Amino acid sequence: EAERGHVDHIAASRSCMYPALALFCVFLFQSEYHYEYTACDSLGSRWRVAVPHTPGLCTGLPDPIKGTECSFSCKAGEFLDMKDQSCKSCAEGRYSLGTGVRFDEWDELPHGFANVATTLEVDDSFSESAENCTTSTWVPLGDYIASNTDECTATLMYAVNLKQSGMVSFEYIYPDSSIVFEFFVQNDQCQPTVEESRWMKTTEKGWEFHSVELSHGNNVLYWRTTAFSVWSKTPKPVLVRNIGITGVAYTSECFPCKPGTYASKPGSTFCKLCPPNSYSGKGATSCQQCESNTYSEQGSGTCKPRPPCTDKDYFYTHTACDTNGETQLMFKWAEPKICSEDLPDAVNLPPSGVKTKCPPCNPGFFKTNSSTCEPCPYGAYSNGSGCISCPAGTEPALGLEYKWWNTLPANMETTVLSGINFEYKGMAGWEVASDYIYTAAGASDNDFMILTLIIPGFSPPQSVMEDAENKEVARITFVFETVCTVSCELYFMVGVNSKTNTPVETWTGSKGKQSYTYIVEKNATMSFTWAFQRTPYHEAGRKYTNDIAKLYSINVTNVMDGVASYCRRCALESSGSSCTSCPPGNYIDRTSGACHPCAPNTYLKAHQPYGHQACIPCGPGTVSNKIHSLCYNDCHFLLAKDGRTLEYDFSTLANSTSFTSGPSFTTKGLKYFHHFNISLCGNHGRKMASCTDNVTDIRVPDGEVEFSKSVTSYACQSIVVPSDVMGYKTVVSSQPVSLADRFVGVTTETTLDHITSPPDYFPTENVGVPEVIFFYRSNDVTQSCNSGRATAIRMRCNPLKTGSGTLSMPRKCPDGTCDGCTFHFLWETAEACPLCSAYDYRAIVSACVGGIQRTTYVWREPKLCTGGSLLPEQTVSICKTMDFWLKVGISAGTCAAVLLTVMTCYFWKKNQKLEYKYSKLVMNATTKDSELPAPDSCAIMEGEDAEDDLIFTSKKSLFGKIKSFTTKRTSDGFDSVPLKTSSGNTDMDL
Repeated sequence: EAERGHVDHIAASRSCMYPALALFCVFLFQSEYHYEYTACDSLGSRWRVAVPHTPGLCTGLPDPIKGTECSFSCKAGEFLDMKDQSCKSCAEGRYSLGTGVRFDEWDELPHGFANVATTLEVDDSFSESAENCTTSTWVPLGDYIASNTDECTATLMYAVNLKQSGMVSFEYIYPDSSIVFEFFVQNDQCQPTVEESRWMKTTEKGWEFHSVELSHGNNVLYWRTTAFSVWSKTPKPVLVRNIGITGVAYTSECFPCKPGTYASKPGSTFCKLCPPNSYSGKGATSCQQCESNTYSEQGSGTCKPRPPCTDKDYFYTHTACDTNGETQLMFKWAEPKICSEDLPDAVNLPPSGVKTKCPPCNPGFFKTNSSTCEPCPYGAYSNGSGCISCPAGTEPALGLEYKWWNTLPANMETTVLSGINFEYKGMAGWEVASDYIYTAAGASDNDFMILTLIIPGFSPPQSVMEDAENKEVARITFVFETVCTVSCELYFMVGVNSKTNTPVETWTGSKGKQSYTYIVEKNATMSFTWAFQRTPYHEAGRKYTNDIAKLYSINVTNVMDGVASYCRRCALESSGSSCTSCPPGNYIDRTSGACHPCAPNTYLKAHQPYGHQACIPCGPGTVSNKIHSLCYNDCHFLLAKDGRTLEYDFSTLANSTSFTSGPSFTTKGLKYFHHFNISLCGNHGRKMASCTDNVTDIRVPDGEVEFSKSVTSYACQSIVVPSDVMGYKTVVSSQPVSLADRFVGVTTETTLDHITSPPDYFPTENVGVPEVIFFYRSNDVTQSCNSGRATAIRMRCNPLKTGSGTLSMPRKCPDGTCDGCTFHFLWETAEACPLCSAYDYRAIVSACVGGIQRTTYVWREPKLCTGGSLLPEQTVSICKTMDFWLKVGISAGTCAAVLLTVMTCYFWKKNQKLEYKYSKLVMNATTKDSELPAPDSCAIMEGEDAEDDLIFTSKKSLFGKIKSFTTKRTSDGFDSVPLKTSSGNTDMDL
C-alpha cells in the first residue's frame, strides 16, 4: 500500500518539486502535508519532497532535500520515518514487512488485483460460452480467495514494480487434479521468469507454502486455473491466502491488524489470531473475551449468541476396558462447545458411566490380565480370546482384522479438517462404539472427519514377488454404512510412501451396509484414509451431526508383522519338520503337505493354494507363464473351420496403440477426448499400454516416464484436453483408468466369462472370415461395476487397412461403453486376417504356345488373408500344339481310309475266287466216280484260253502274299492243296 501511495502522489509532488514554484504555494502546517520520494535518477539518487494533502496551494513547504539511496529499506517490523529518514519499529496493533505488502483480508478483491475470465477455444456451436465465462472468476471468501470450478480460465493478476530484488509468497490448497493450477511471473517483455516452478503440485494436508523470487523492475503475478472435469462431480476449488510481496521499496507506515487478530508487541511482522471465544477489532493490541452467552471461532472479529443445546451437540464413546473387563458408555459435548444448556428448550448431557461387558479382542489378539488386547506371537492365532499355537504342518495367515471397536488401534489415527479454513484441529473425528466406529460431531457440519490406517508394508506371496505383472500384493476390505439427510460424502483415499492421498472411491448420500475391496498393487508403506463430510456448505451451529458414517470391519491381508486369525496348511520341508513355501506354480496337497506343479495352461490365484482345484484353467486362446501366476496370449490364435485350420498372427499389434474418440464437449464448450491406449496381447504377459495424469506435473519431459500418477495395463483410458484448447505447451491428460488388467481369453464366440460383445454393435456384411474377440477384465471394483470393468476387442479382417489399421467404438456408445463397465472396440486391419495358405490361391494354366505351357498362381478374390504362405512361382512345361495334333489326325484318317479301301478290294477278290471254286466243285460232283471230270461248259467257254486263268491265279496280291505265310507248306516247299474227286472217295494232292 505504501508503494501504491508513493505512485499516486508522484504527480502531485512534481508541482512543488522546485523552489521556483514556491511563489504559487500557500503556507501549510506540518499536519497538512506528508513526505514522498521523487523517482530515482540514473545515478540511483532521489529527493525527499513535501506533498500537501490537498494539491494545488502549497506555500511554505519544506525545501526538498536529498533522500536515502534508492536501494535503502527497513527490516520487517519497521517503517521508514520520512521526517528524519530513519527506520522505526511498528507500534502495537500494527505490523509491516519492511519492504513489502501482505494481502490477508479477502472480504473483497484488494486494490491493485485484476480478476479476468477468458473463454477457451471451443467449438463454434458453443457461441454462448463467452457469456457463460464472465462470472467464472476468483471469488474472495473472507480469509482466502477461491478459484473457479468450471471449464473457463480464471486469472488473478497483480502488477508490482520492485525497487530491489524481492520475493512473492502465498499459501494455497490444491486438492483436486481436475483443475490445472499454475502460478507464474512475467517481466516487462511479458516473458515468464520462473518457468520451472510454474505448475503447482496438489496438496495433501492443509495449507502449503509457496514462494518465488522476483527480479528488480516490473513484475506481473498470475494465478491461473482451468477446470476440466468431464464428470458430473464438480471439482474442489483452489484456495489462496496470505499473499506477501517483498522488494516493493520502503514502507512509510505500518499496517493495522485486521479484525480477529492482534499484535501485542511493537515491531511485529504479522498479527496473531484471537483464540476461540474472543474477538478483536482493527488494529487491536489484544483480544477481548466474549460474554458467557456468546461464542466465537478462532480469528473472529465479533461474537455470536450461543444456540440452545440439542441432541446434535453431543456424542457417545466407550472407555477402555478396566481390570474387570468392563467398559463405560460416555457422553461428551462436541468440541468446541458453542451451545448453551441454560436456554429454554436446551437438552442436558445424558448421564454417563453405564458399564457394559467389554467386547472381545480383535482376531489375532488376546486379552491380558489388565483387560487390554495384545497381539499373539508369530506362530499362533486367535479368534479374540486366547492365543493357540498353529499345529504342525500349518502356518499363521498374517493380516489385520478389526471388527471390535473398544479402543482405537495403535496404527490408526483420527482428526478433523476444518471445512472453513482447511486446517487440522486437535480433536477426534471418529469415535469407537463397540461393534463399529462412527463419525463424531465435529466443529461444524462442513468439517472433514478423517480416519487413517497406516500399514508399514506387506509380505506378499513368493509368486507375486517374482512376477512383476501379477500386481496383487494384498487387499483391503471394509464394511461401511452412511446415514444422511443431506448430500453427505464419504471418501476412501490411498496414500503410498507418505505421498498425496488419492481418492479411489466416493459415496454420496445414504448407503446401506455394504462391503468394498481395494487391491494393493505395490509393496510400500500405505495409508488408507476415510474422510466424511456432512455438507460442503458452512452454516452457523450444528444441524446435521446425526448424519454419520459407520465402519463395521476392516480386513487387510498379507500385512508385514501382522497377526493371524487362523492357520493354514503349509508345504513341508524335506525333513518334514518346518514349513516352507511351495515353488511358484505349485499347489499344496492337504493330506501330505507336498508340493505338486500345476497342470500346463493353468494359473494359481491364491497364496499357498490347496489341492489341484486351486489351479484354474486358462481361458481359450491363452497359456500360462512359467510360474503359473497369470495367463496370456502369445499373439497367435488357431481356429478350425470348414475342414481346415485358420491361423492368426497379431504380433505386429502387440505393442501399445493409441486411439482417441471423437470430441466431446462440456456444458461450457470445453472440447475433450477419451484417449485409449491398447496393448492387444502385450509381451508374454507384460502389459504395454500406459495412461498418465500429468495435470500436476506438466513440465515433465516426454522422455521421462515417472509421473505423479500412471496406469499400466492391456487397455486404459484417460481424459485428454488438447494443447491448442488449453493454451499450454502440452496436452493435459487426466483421470487414468485401467480397463484390462488380466487376460480372460481369445475366441470367436461373442460371450466369455459373462462378458458379451454383441455383433450388432459393429454390423458388417459377412465376408467369410471369422472375427476374433479378445476379452479382458480389470482389477478395479467400483460402486457401479461390482465385478470390475471389462473390455472386449473385436478383430475384423480388412485387407484394405494395412499396418495398425483403425480402431472404433459402437455408434450407440460413443464413449466405448454403454453401461459404464464393459468397453467395446472394433479393430479393423489386415493384420486381423488369417495367415495365407494353399486354400487361398488357385492355379491358372495358359495355352500351349511354341511347345511351352505356363501355370500361374493367383489369390482368390477377395483376398482375405495376410502373410503366411507366399504365392508359388510360375511353372513352365513342354507341350504339343494344336497344329501338330491336327496333322497327326489327318494322317491317321488318311491311312485308315486307304486301309479300308484295300481291305474292301481284298475281300471282293476273295469272294470272286470262292465263287469260282464253288462252281467247279459243283460240276465235279455230277460225274461218275473213277471218271475224270468232264469239262464244264460254264467253267471254260468255247473260245476262252485256259492260260488266262493260269496267269490270274499265279499272280498273288498283297493280301495273298500275307496269306501265303499263314498257309501250310510241305517239306519240299510247295503248297499242299487237298482236292477231292468228284466221287468224293479219293483225295489227291495237287
